[in-house]
Amino acid sequence: MTPPPDFRPYAEELRQRSRTWTQSAVFARLWPDGVAVHAPQGVRSFAQLHRRANQLVHALRAGGLQPGDALALLCRNRAEFIEVFLAAMRCGLRLTPINTHLTAAEVRYIVQDCGARVLVVEQALDAPGLAGDSVRRLIIDGSGADDFETVLSAQPDTELASAEAGTLMLYTSGTTGRPKGVFRREPEVVEPQYAGSFADYQPGDVALCAGPAYHSAPLLFDLRWPLSSGVPIVMLEKWDALQVLRLIERHRVTHAHMVPTMFQRLLALEPAVRARHDLRSLRFLVHGAAPCSVSTKRAIIDWLGPVLTEYYAATEGGHGIHVDSQQWLLKPGTVGRMDPSLGHRILDEHGHDVPVGTVGRIYFQAPATGRFEYFGDPAKTAAAYAGDRFTLGDLGYVDEEGFLFLTGRAAECIISGGVNIYPREVDEALMRHPAVQDVCTVGAPDDEWGEKVVAVVVPAAGHEPGHPLAEALKAHATQHLARFKCPREIVFDTALPHTGSGKLQRNLVRQRFWQGRERSI
Repeated sequence: MTPPPDFRPYAEELRQRSRTWTQSAVFARLWPDGVAVHAPQGVRSFAQLHRRANQLVHALRAGGLQPGDALALLCRNRAEFIEVFLAAMRCGLRLTPINTHLTAAEVRYIVQDCGARVLVVEQALDAPGLAGDSVRRLIIDGSGADDFETVLSAQPDTELASAEAGTLMLYTSGTTGRPKGVFRREPEVVEPQYAGSFADYQPGDVALCAGPAYHSAPLLFDLRWPLSSGVPIVMLEKWDALQVLRLIERHRVTHAHMVPTMFQRLLALEPAVRARHDLRSLRFLVHGAAPCSVSTKRAIIDWLGPVLTEYYAATEGGHGIHVDSQQWLLKPGTVGRMDPSLGHRILDEHGHDVPVGTVGRIYFQAPATGRFEYFGDPAKTAAAYAGDRFTLGDLGYVDEEGFLFLTGRAAECIISGGVNIYPREVDEALMRHPAVQDVCTVGAPDDEWGEKVVAVVVPAAGHEPGHPLAEALKAHATQHLARFKCPREIVFDTALPHTGSGKLQRNLVRQRFWQGRERSI
């Protein structure tokens, strides 16, 4: 196998091709036999990846899909995920990757809500009624006419003459409980990430996708950036701490994205086990999306060296904040320095800037172009903005040097293991049970997961609080929600706090569990 070439001299050609997501043509030309994707279910060379993505483009067009149409994808971390992504991005489709842990009903809602004309689904994840009768399915590892491989093999592998960049539409929930697609009308464009970029890729670099590819962070850091830059991708199907160390050592991984729960699992390995693996290739380990304790982060830096870069940002857009290991060691607990010129602000409840050292709500500047909207819900979209600003709901303060420290969250969203869980959705599922009169779901502190889902329940008349009812409610929740959304603990109470207008005061319930503890990221 030929050694990896230096793609940086071709940066201008790659930038031009990024407008139609056909950069893989350059990599296939310069390094055809180089491994582009190494996954448990199969390996793809750069030439194979380029050809197969082209075949899928032709298949989708032959099936009647046109630019702007929706394509849904339900697939674990495997090479086909990347092939579907590339195909959708180069034929102008609106792609919605779906969380593989959702129930069939939750998947069906997203498929229908996004207006998907085609669902690409892994055989092991397929289920009756997963899509409506009008939605065609392509089955990975399937058989028959709708088998993914059968469909690809019938198509040419040439580039589409009318290539057009597509868009991503990831789903998130909200206080209304129903997931909504976060949509941008502008096409998805990611230019090569070479010198001067956040990733700073160099010849010979390798990326590890250790988290689920359907999640926005791995999708950016571990797939989109490497795909735009000719960096091979190693995919882990399911998190395994020991396997992560083996893969980093075997493939000389240089770049990876992780969440703090993964750090906890790595640190839980015996020191002798960790010491047996050569991890010196790793130079850029980016993390975010969830709280990380100061002690956990310091332990990772002590072990791996100053390779960590933390980010605090929003999928909604705007300029994020980040901090490298050296800066963080000088300011333990910070998520980086705020820059008012980029629209970073901390405001009080009246919309005024707070003084240094005073806690307020953190705001980002919404971009002038490429602003997100909630698909099919203009009212919800309008409510998300405050003029030209938006907030994640986090609370924090800056020190005299402008470094930001997060102290809490005013938003209702629960972040457990780096995954967003929206309590209203859990509330609504539990309220279907006849034993529940009132309920308030919140995130409680958890050393391993950052937060855990806890439901505070007021039992209906005639139902006794206690362990049997708690177990019955947990079992009920699993019938309606993906397991990661289900309460890990049920707490009973005689009443919940409501405003005079009847609005549930979730923040007061949450304070019961967080009082005396700061949220440190």
